[in-house]
Amino acid sequence: MTTVSPLYRTMRDALHSLDDTVPGKFEITREGIVHDMMAPSRPHEFTVAQVSRRLERVMPDDLLAHTGEPDVESASEGVMRHPDVMVIPWTEMEGDGSFDPRTLLAAIEVVSRSNPDNDWVGKLRDYPLLGIPVYAIFDPRTGSGAVFSDIHPTPEGPRYATRKDFFYGEDVTIADWTIPSEDLPRYA
Repeated sequence: MTTVSPLYRTMRDALHSLDDTVPGKFEITREGIVHDMMAPSRPHEFTVAQVSRRLERVMPDDLLAHTGEPDVESASEGVMRHPDVMVIPWTEMEGDGSFDPRTLLAAIEVVSRSNPDNDWVGKLRDYPLLGIPVYAIFDPRTGSGAVFSDIHPTPEGPRYATRKDFFYGEDVTIADWTIPSEDLPRYA
């Protein structure tokens, strides 16, 4: 049986009560609630769409580079996140509730202008904890990014052992698929 902390349950209930009433995106980490108040910019959303489309061109038909709802949640770890792109089997779209993070093959984030530490620090800590085997970050602020893989245990908890940096214009390998990163927008 999965144990869910009362604090996590309270945060989750609070977020449900705020649905559609408070602008922005909410996520839950072990440190508390993350609220990104800014609506994603066109360069952010264009990058998300391009990465998703480019992945789907090279992945097998039974996989999806999903950019929508729902969240990825591990109540036992007290973490609920919403990746910009999730590589999952199509069969995971069936049913209700949050996605089980153990079903993701990769999570991809496009760094937001308003809260870059959420992607570079918080999610870099949370995604290996959730068991997501590959985490890719595209950063329109710098025209660069990194792909993290090979989860290993550390005294602070699971972490990615391998980091492969890239610059926009180079090919990027995410799990088993390589996509171009040319022509992705940068923040002005």
